[in-house]
Amino acid sequence: MLSLRIIDSITELQPADAGCIALSGSHGGLSSARYAIAARPLLSVFNDAGVGLDGAGIAGLALMQASGLAACAVSHMSARIGQAASTFEQGVVSHANEAARALGIEAGRPLRPQIEDLSRRHT
Repeated sequence: MLSLRIIDSITELQPADAGCIALSGSHGGLSSARYAIAARPLLSVFNDAGVGLDGAGIAGLALMQASGLAACAVSHMSARIGQAASTFEQGVVSHANEAARALGIEAGRPLRPQIEDLSRRHT
């Protein structure tokens, strides 16, 4: 079964978390993506933080895609930034990279049922 790591900050990931689903409250910027890339989860979930100037709040999704890793972000209007439990319980996916879409993650849908479905399919 897939390990589910619910962490307020993506910086809490460790090498032992490789292959997990990492649900964070972190923004999806480049610095957050670098932490996730080092741990290599199956899927990393971030907050879009309002997307920001030049897409800074989700820029990490492309960086993760370039590293062959799935990543998505929930809307800052649906979940509290910095609170992973809110990401999981209330988050609605706003952005997903190609690798995340290949796992079945779709923008515009609540996150939790998508994570539950992914977990069932990867047991």
